[in-house]
Amino acid sequence: MKKVKQILYGNLVDMGGIPLRQPLPTQNVEQIDPFLLLHHARLVVKPDTNHKHAGVGPHPHRGFSPVTFVFEGSVHHRDSRGNSSVVSEGGVQWMNAGMGMIHSERPSEELAREGGYQEIIQLWVNTPAVHKMDQPYYLALQKSEIPRIDPDRGEGYIQLVSGEMNGKQGKVKTQIPLLSAMGKLHSGAEHIFHVPEDRNTTLYLLDGELSISGHGLVEKHQLIVFDNEGTDIGVIVKKDTRFLLLSGEPINEPLATHGPFVMNNQTQIMEAMRDYQMGKMGMLVEEF
Repeated sequence: MKKVKQILYGNLVDMGGIPLRQPLPTQNVEQIDPFLLLHHARLVVKPDTNHKHAGVGPHPHRGFSPVTFVFEGSVHHRDSRGNSSVVSEGGVQWMNAGMGMIHSERPSEELAREGGYQEIIQLWVNTPAVHKMDQPYYLALQKSEIPRIDPDRGEGYIQLVSGEMNGKQGKVKTQIPLLSAMGKLHSGAEHIFHVPEDRNTTLYLLDGELSISGHGLVEKHQLIVFDNEGTDIGVIVKKDTRFLLLSGEPINEPLATHGPFVMNNQTQIMEAMRDYQMGKMGMLVEEF
């Protein structure tokens, strides 16, 4: 069984007026290579919200993959490559920004009109230097399109977004070996997650409680970081728990970041800023 290396708590932060939990990065942990950032937000969308001004408006990215896991409500993604799609609860929006893309992330028109909750995790996954200037890639997956794995004992579900697990294969293409799975396990359920050895592996709990073999109880809003040795993570669920499991091969390259750009050195950051200002990442004119 894998051993728990450390636990990072998702403290509340204010991100441009949006309250969210950020277990990664912290003051002491810059990244868990290849994972750069994890934001967990549960937002109230009031009825008759102005759709044009809700959520996050157009902004650029280069050099990494911003990925949105939708746990409640819905998210409307638009980008400068012409993609426009709404993903609802249990779905995923996987965007590899590559050489550069502008996108917006807003509640769906229906959610803005009727009101409700929008709960998401946004994950930033680094891209190896050799692929940072690739053409962008975007894939929207609804819950029904994601391969499902049942727990060993008890009720719940596990959705395999990328990588391989239990003989099944996720649908997302990644530049590095990367396993990602989301889901919910009910109280009393037991399961052993099988993950590849020598990868950086984390488990984030959106809510609930579970006991990890060899460690003990972990709780909501905690990001559990495991040692690389071993392949199995055994859990016994104490309270209904929604989770995100991540296991990725480290890239082990220099990191240079500035806002929405993730590159390998400061020169490349300056080039990204210049290219964005010159319109080389395209334009996004939202239609409502």
